[in-house]
Amino acid sequence: MKEEISKVLTMVQEGKIDSEKGAELISVLKEKEAAILPQKPNKYLDKTLKVRVVSKENDNVNVNVPIKLVKAILKTGHSIAASMPQSEKYVKDIDINLLIDAIENELDGNIVDIKSANGDTVKVLIE
Repeated sequence: MKEEISKVLTMVQEGKIDSEKGAELISVLKEKEAAILPQKPNKYLDKTLKVRVVSKENDNVNVNVPIKLVKAILKTGHSIAASMPQSEKYVKDIDINLLIDAIENELDGNIVDIKSANGDTVKVLIE
């Protein structure tokens, strides 16, 4: 959509259309996008972030977190953690916007897949 809006603004700048017509076209483009977007993210936001740790010593971990909750926690939790002296050194280098962008761009499938030399495995995936 950004490309279409840019084209409309260029047409206004070149005098091909007046600003009123340009505003009307941009409004129609935004309405069209709003009508399309709610359907796609809802399906994705119904998915789950899964963390699976299988240990050779049988210390297994299974965590399932809904993507909706992950997104909410990322947006609020980082700023809270950054203001706490005990945790700020751990979160200062985390790019929360990158993680939120990954969710908004519907990152799916395996994110982390690690197998250690002693037979432990760690998987993080979105399904």
